[in-house]
Amino acid sequence: MNSMEHGSRSSSEDAKGYRALVVDDEVPLAEIVASYLQREQFEAIVADNGIEAIAVAREFDPDVVILDLGLPGIDGLEVCRQLRTFSDAYVVMLTARDAEIDTVLGLTVGADDYITKPFSPRELVARIRAMLRRPRVLQTTAAAAPEQQPAPPRQFGSLSIDVDAREVLLDQGPILLTRTEFDILEALSGRPGIVLSRRQLLEIVRDGPWVGNEHLVDVHIGHLRRKLGDDAAQPRYITTVRGVGYRMGTGQ
Repeated sequence: MNSMEHGSRSSSEDAKGYRALVVDDEVPLAEIVASYLQREQFEAIVADNGIEAIAVAREFDPDVVILDLGLPGIDGLEVCRQLRTFSDAYVVMLTARDAEIDTVLGLTVGADDYITKPFSPRELVARIRAMLRRPRVLQTTAAAAPEQQPAPPRQFGSLSIDVDAREVLLDQGPILLTRTEFDILEALSGRPGIVLSRRQLLEIVRDGPWVGNEHLVDVHIGHLRRKLGDDAAQPRYITTVRGVGYRMGTGQ
């Protein structure tokens, strides 16, 4: 049986409103999370299984999906894989298991963050807000100042990064990145030659202090390198500085 709770449309009409899909077979927990999100002017929907979550996401087009790893039937990893075929929503994975393998597996299928049960709904909402804030600020700024000339794309050899359009081209062909992947690439490319630590990258991307596993950056960097055809051993674009972090090269 479907278990869905719709947030008040009137509250979500706020200019700062976002859409959130909460997916957990522990329905009371999911409804608590949804209620906290609704208080923050989100429009929130609850789904209690993976099949329902995918169907709802296609119609609801959420900005963020809070996704339990241990769903019955289609688990959170498979839901995330399928979401990534049609949605660029942020995905926060919920897990009752604190094993690192769960975190890494979740991120390799496109999750942007994770939080371990039990957790504070207030903390979860705060992390979601920080996650959403930066892309929305960029969009708002562009809309508020249409007369401002767009910045030229950043060039690194055959790699072109258009920050205003949030578009990446490699050898003139488009490269599809998740929001987090693009934000990390933007942070590095905006400071070429400068080493940024994992924490610095996370705080730039999240637009605030980071509390959690800093090595989440490594997974996203790995995704970026694969999509850019960048060899970590002989990098053209992103160089690892051992014990410190990453820096953007000049391209070849």
